[in-house]
Formats: sequence, C-alpha cells, structure tokens
Amino acid sequence: MATVVIAEAGVNHNGDLALARQLVEAAVAAGANAVKFQSFTAASLVTRTAPKADYQIGNDGAGSQLRMLEKLELSPAEHRELAAHCRRCGIAFLSTAFGLAELELLLGLDIGAIKVPSGEITNQPLLEAMAAAAASHHLPVYLSTGMSNLGEVEAALQLFLLAGIKREEVTLLHCLSAYPAPEEQINLRALTTLAAAFGCQVGYSDHTLGIIAPVAAVALGAMVIEKHLTLDKSLPGPDHEASLEPEEFEAMVTAIRSCERMLGDGRKQPQPAELNTREVARRSIRAACHIVVGEQFSDENLVCQRPGDGTSPMLYRQLLGRQAVRSYRPGELVDG
Repeated sequence: MATVVIAEAGVNHNGDLALARQLVEAAVAAGANAVKFQSFTAASLVTRTAPKADYQIGNDGAGSQLRMLEKLELSPAEHRELAAHCRRCGIAFLSTAFGLAELELLLGLDIGAIKVPSGEITNQPLLEAMAAAAASHHLPVYLSTGMSNLGEVEAALQLFLLAGIKREEVTLLHCLSAYPAPEEQINLRALTTLAAAFGCQVGYSDHTLGIIAPVAAVALGAMVIEKHLTLDKSLPGPDHEASLEPEEFEAMVTAIRSCERMLGDGRKQPQPAELNTREVARRSIRAACHIVVGEQFSDENLVCQRPGDGTSPMLYRQLLGRQAVRSYRPGELVDG
C-alpha cells in the first residue's frame, strides 16, 4: 500500500485565499495525495492573553497569539472555495478542525478524514465529537501525538474505539511539536513503539528542515507522511521556516516513492536482477586434474571455481572419498 503524502498548507496562506489556491496547485504539482488546512475561529480557540510559542515569536514577531491567529482564519466561504478548488485540481481536501463549529463545517464539505492535531489530544469534548463524526461518516482518523506520552495516546485512542472506530481505521502520527524540530529529538523509533503498543497503522508528521526524516519514517513503517508546504520560506508567518518549498516537497515525494520500491515484500530470496550475478559470482565443484573412473574424489583432484553453473561447493564434503562413476577432464563440472 502506497504511503499517503499530505501537504500541510496549514496557515501558510497567511489569510490570503489566492495564496491558499496556489498552495493547492503546488501540492498537486509536487505529487501529494492530499492538501490540508487548519480550521479555527481565533476568538474561540485562545484567550486574549494567550502567549505565543517561542518559535511563533521568532518567525512571526511579537504580539498575542490571538492577533496572529485572527489574521490566519479562513471563512466558511473560503473553505468551500478551497474544497471546490481541490476537487477541480484532483487532490483530496483535508483540514484540521479546532472547534465543534469547524468540524461541522468540514463534514458538510465531505472531508476525507478526521485529523486530530497534537495540541488537541487532551481535549476530550472535541475528541468525542471527532470520534462520533468519524463513526457516522465512516471516515479514517489521523491522530497526531506530538507532546504526548503513551498514556495520553491511549486515552485519546480509547475515545475513538468506544465510538465504534476500528483500530485499523486509526493512524497514529508520531510528531515532534517544535518548529523547526531538532534532529536529535525526533525519535523515529517511537513509530515502532506506537505500532506495537496499540496495533494501529502509524505515520509521521514532520517539522524538521529537509526531507531525510520523512523518508526514514517510511522505512520504519510510516504509512502517512504529513509535511508543511510553503511557496516561500521567507514569507512572514509562524510556519514558513519549518516548511518545504514546492521543489523540495516534490523531491521528498520522489524519495518516498523510491523508498517504497526499495522496501519490497520482506521475503529473503534471490531477486531477478541478481540471478545472472549469482551464476557468475558463485562457484561449482570441478575437476582439478584428470580423474579416471573409479578414482576417489579428494582435496587433490577437486577444486571450487566460478561460474556457479554446477554442483554447489556446499556438497564438497559429501563428495570426498566417493568413487568417480566416469572420467573427468581438468575444469569439467563434477556431478553431485
């Protein structure tokens, strides 16, 4: 099954619908399977005095979180336009709902999945509403787990299971909620921990600089990759710096598809591309000198030489001491 690659447009549209449309088009050109936005009402999401995270201050300047988010809201009409634009462009439209009203809006737009952001993993009322929506609309769930421990993941997952969602319908996204995320703290091995602990499909939401981490995550079993996309990293706004520009995003998708092909089916057996090399590189048991009928095979009259077109040297010890049933010329293959 191919990895689902989600282009996280997020708030990188800077509140500009035209820029949001361009992000959709860039996601399509880069080979993403889906493009995802963020749906929220700033006044409902944060208090007037809510501080910015350090990375937001560094990337977006001073000021309150409320004022920052107010500039990044998308109206219901803009949501409808983006969903329609995604349909026209042939890419799945996704968005993260940060409130009940936004969840209802997205359900009305035939959203293709329920995405739980890391910051909402302890928001029981919203989680319950998302679980009910996923169950009633038969939607898969992408549950991001940044900033959480196994107990918190288990508690959130349980709400979805209680709503009737099957484990195979939930993808747990490992995530490090830092922008950009330091490589030494990524802890990609947590992917295998999550899969073993909960029996769910796993994925990875990446905030590192570059494309190595997503590709490594696919090698470790991630079936969903989410990565921020921007048209220009130098644009003002909280997430642009930790995003990929279109050419970089396309390179990531190409690398992920290459990784998928390299992973194979896991069965250890000779592959078609190496069959010729196997015959050339391996050896066969041959006569080291003239051998006459009735002569015993020995270390003196047998040799193992390339190519591997005859009896395997793994049978060498079984031949020693046996009598030749016919004569052999030097270099001739010896029957096993």
